[in-house]
Amino acid sequence: MIRILHTKDQQVRVTWALPRHEPPGPVSVVGDFNDWTPGTTALRARSNGSRTASVVVARGTTLCFRYLGPDGHWFDDEDAADRDHQGCVITV
Repeated sequence: MIRILHTKDQQVRVTWALPRHEPPGPVSVVGDFNDWTPGTTALRARSNGSRTASVVVARGTTLCFRYLGPDGHWFDDEDAADRDHQGCVITV
């Protein structure tokens, strides 16, 4: 799931959420906003049974990203508005 929260100062908080144990093991969001560096934006367990990660970007930014799970398993978010050769694409 992708949540987008517009703030008052032309910034947008983008939050990615997955169930805590699906897929099992560590997962990070990897994309152009973190120079495609695995582990930089790791999803953290929350008390509500999910795990999330967030970034703040300027309103109107287009983000390309994918999830990276254990053993080099890459996967996409079903809630992404679009996909291209790099993975998921959303404009916030």
